Amino acid sequence: MEQIKIDRINELARKSRTDEGLTPEEQAEQAALRSEYVAAVRASLTAQLDSTVIQYPDGTRKKLKRRR
Repeated sequence: MEQIKIDRINELARKSRTDEGLTPEEQAEQAALRSEYVAAVRASLTAQLDSTVIQYPDGTRKKLKRRR
């Protein structure tokens, strides 16, 4: 996710805590940006876990298996 979008998420969060609040359009934008951010974090974590291996004391290595 681009830094510009993260900055916009933070800007909207700061504005929502003020007395002015957010307009309905800004609330929709905030929800869309947040869901995009969560998807990017999940994808990053999944990629990291997919490349993780467990090394046992005897020297054998095993990839992590996906759970459902």
